[in-house]
This record gives sequence, C-alpha cells and structure tokens, in this order.
Amino acid sequence: RPFFVFATQNPIEMEGTYPLPEAQLDRFLFQVLVEPVGPEVLTQIIQSRRHGKPPEPTPVAGLADFQAFHDRAGRVHMPEAVATYIGRLCSATHASSAEAPNTIKEYVRYGASPRAAIAIAEAARVDALLSGKPTVGFDDVKRVARPALVHRLVLDYRARLDGITPSRVVEDLLSSVHELDEPLPSEVV
Repeated sequence: RPFFVFATQNPIEMEGTYPLPEAQLDRFLFQVLVEPVGPEVLTQIIQSRRHGKPPEPTPVAGLADFQAFHDRAGRVHMPEAVATYIGRLCSATHASSAEAPNTIKEYVRYGASPRAAIAIAEAARVDALLSGKPTVGFDDVKRVARPALVHRLVLDYRARLDGITPSRVVEDLLSSVHELDEPLPSEVV
C-alpha cells in the first residue's frame, strides 16, 4: 500500500505493442495527454541532461505523508447534489440517456462504466482537498471529468472520420448536462 500503475502510450511506435482493451483502460483513473514541449523546455533539457541522463528525483513526500493525505481525502464531504451530478454525467455518456448530447448520440459506441463515476468522485475529493475545501463542489467535478472520461468512451468509426475526439465529446457533455437536475426557481437566479 499504496499501489498504482503508470503506463505510457506512444502513438508513433505501435510495432510490437497493442492498444489495451476497453475493460483494462477503464481501470486507469486518468488519461493525461502530454503536449509537445516548446523550445525553452528543449533548451533546458539539452543544457541539463548530458547524454539523455534523467535528473535525480527529489522526494517531496514520504509514505506516511501520502497515507495521511489519502485519509484526509476520504473525509472530504460529497454533497448529494454533487454525487447526483456525477451520476447524471456518467449516465449521459450513453446514447440511450435522455440527457446525452448529440455528439454522444451520434458518435459514442460505449459510454462510461460505474467505475468512471467512482473515479470522478474520488478525484473530485482530492481536487477539493488540494484547493483547501472540506466539501466537493461542481467545479471540482468539472476539473477532473475530462481526464477521467476520455479513455473510457469508445467512439465509433464515424467519429474519427468527422474529426470528433473523446475530449470534444466530454466538453459537449459538460456543457449540456447541467449541475442541478431541476432548474432553480426564477426568483433565485
């Protein structure tokens, strides 16, 4: 304890490697897309890493620190309205959902599993804790939804032909599924 796995996928070198099946991808909390670095970063790498030698890691926390943080994250409150929002978001990744946006109805072959809802909820707790908040808010959910969902949505072949990415689908999802399942009374807004 703790146990976690990091995996990398290089889209260029597919010789001898195979994409993971969807059921295995679903077990990863996040997919983090690493964008190409700019010339400043390349210059720093050239000047600081002779012969490609990686820098020596500097520990920032020990096992006890990590376990204490994990325990604190478990105590961050998840309001029912926020939990309902997470459930509605994950449900709306399926074309059969009344709340599914058109991009999901047109392009998503398989939506998110219950594991996705758990991932979003736990990541949102950590996001709230890192922000110094004792309670998860809708903003925390929105910050973690994209990296928690993009690798869990299986798009059909038309999505690729039409240039639709999983990130675009999640953006559409977040903009179309409202935080509250019932609108606020007009006198409150």
